[in-house]
Amino acid sequence: MSIKLYELAGKDTSRPFSPHCWKARMALAHKQLEYETVPVGFTEVPDIENGGQGIVPVIRHGERVIADSFQIALHLREAYPDRDGHLFQGEGSIALSRFIEAWSNSQLHPWIIKWAALDIHNMLNETDQAYFRESREKRFGVTLEAFVEGREERAGQLQQLLAPIRLMLKHQPYLGGTQPMFADYIPFGALQWLRICSGLAMWDKDDPVRDWFERLLDLHDGVGRSVPEAQ
Repeated sequence: MSIKLYELAGKDTSRPFSPHCWKARMALAHKQLEYETVPVGFTEVPDIENGGQGIVPVIRHGERVIADSFQIALHLREAYPDRDGHLFQGEGSIALSRFIEAWSNSQLHPWIIKWAALDIHNMLNETDQAYFRESREKRFGVTLEAFVEGREERAGQLQQLLAPIRLMLKHQPYLGGTQPMFADYIPFGALQWLRICSGLAMWDKDDPVRDWFERLLDLHDGVGRSVPEAQ
């Protein structure tokens, strides 16, 4: 059964950048599923699958249309229970992954958008640039330029935010244990967002979290590394 993945991209449609879409990409690759990608811009999201979709990622899987990366992962778990690779190990794993998602969305994402907002804007086509600037400046209360001002002074904060992952990786190679699980793909998606939009120049190269991230980039035939880092 064919799978179509709608994911967010800018002028260069070969560079999907949404953290949530990367979670879905990694989940599909984890299950060793073939899928077709459909890049969409911010202003095209409401038209996905004849309308009614407010967010990406969205997948079309046969007759079903599923939005939200976590819901997609749960759907793949149910649709392909016997395939190699488990995105979750039991119901407790689902609950813990929900916690990881809440932590990533509330801690990593705000820091990343404050670093990368202008870089994201510059990746977009003119229509999406206008939408992104208007909607984000209304949300932030300042211009994009003012929002990211002085970001280099905040570079060290990323290491502090990643402390929970760093401590966990002292005991195991992945958040999921000896093998990656959906819990790994959640913060991976956030850092991949930063990597693709802005690059990782603010990252300490000796950080164990970077080693974990590099392992994830190489997983599944290097699907994460298939999109080069921003320069």
